[in-house]
Amino acid sequence: MAQDEYREHACDLCGANDPVELPHSRHYTNGQPVHVCRSCGFVYVIRRRSSERIAEVWSNEIFGAGYTAAIPAVTARLTYVAEFVNQGVGLRAKRVCEIGGGEGAFLSMIREPRYGAEPFGIEPSPANGEKLRSLGIKHFTGTVEQFDAAGKPGEAPFDVVVMLWTLENCQDCRQMLSMARRMLKPEGAVVVATGSRLLVPFKKPLHTYLQTNPTDTHCFRFSANTLQGILAVSGFATAQVNRYLDHDILCAIGRPRPEGQPAQWRGDNFLEICSFFERWHVDTAMYYPERLG
Repeated sequence: MAQDEYREHACDLCGANDPVELPHSRHYTNGQPVHVCRSCGFVYVIRRRSSERIAEVWSNEIFGAGYTAAIPAVTARLTYVAEFVNQGVGLRAKRVCEIGGGEGAFLSMIREPRYGAEPFGIEPSPANGEKLRSLGIKHFTGTVEQFDAAGKPGEAPFDVVVMLWTLENCQDCRQMLSMARRMLKPEGAVVVATGSRLLVPFKKPLHTYLQTNPTDTHCFRFSANTLQGILAVSGFATAQVNRYLDHDILCAIGRPRPEGQPAQWRGDNFLEICSFFERWHVDTAMYYPERLG
């Protein structure tokens, strides 16, 4: 196999090229740096491979190593998102596309009578694509970039596009959201769910957040501010955010922003982000002293 080609990126949120390494990040990632933007506080990975290569690693090396969503914790968080979206925008008779459809857990859930949605999945993993097929869920096997390049074959526009623990794992979060906007009806909604981890009470040890997988398989780490910020610069206005402060999940619903309306958002103070990771490292060491080795 040819050697992977990496390219360095400026901040995806504000465009600045003034990053600083997160304190202790290399300690948990087998020497791979993770950075924070000095200008807007966005946490991101600078060196990344192509979107196709990252999707390939997820399909063949991470999912291929036995990862599955068929566990109680994942079922619980998908149920939460389904309820949040159903209350926020309604799902009945809505055409819902999930970017990163995985094994079809969420799409299967929302087509049940309680929600009554019409599901569609975009999924790069051929193995997961076969699972979607076996479940009778319409889907496109490939990346969202490939789906967009194929001209959205007979499926878009959608009422709702969801990205559940997926936006943080892509190569270009801004491009993915921009493509989602093109896939939506004018009155549609985009939903992004991720872990509620930054600038909130510690909810897990740091070594389970920063891990030894290639860091560009998890390029972005969102706070409530930076998630709403990336929605704003990608053409959306945030309509609703869940109660993320004391919840394990951060979930935002965005609506397409009218043309000409300026993007309004605020980032985080990078010094507060750095201090947060310093304290998280200390807190983790209190319960897992062996991690200091």
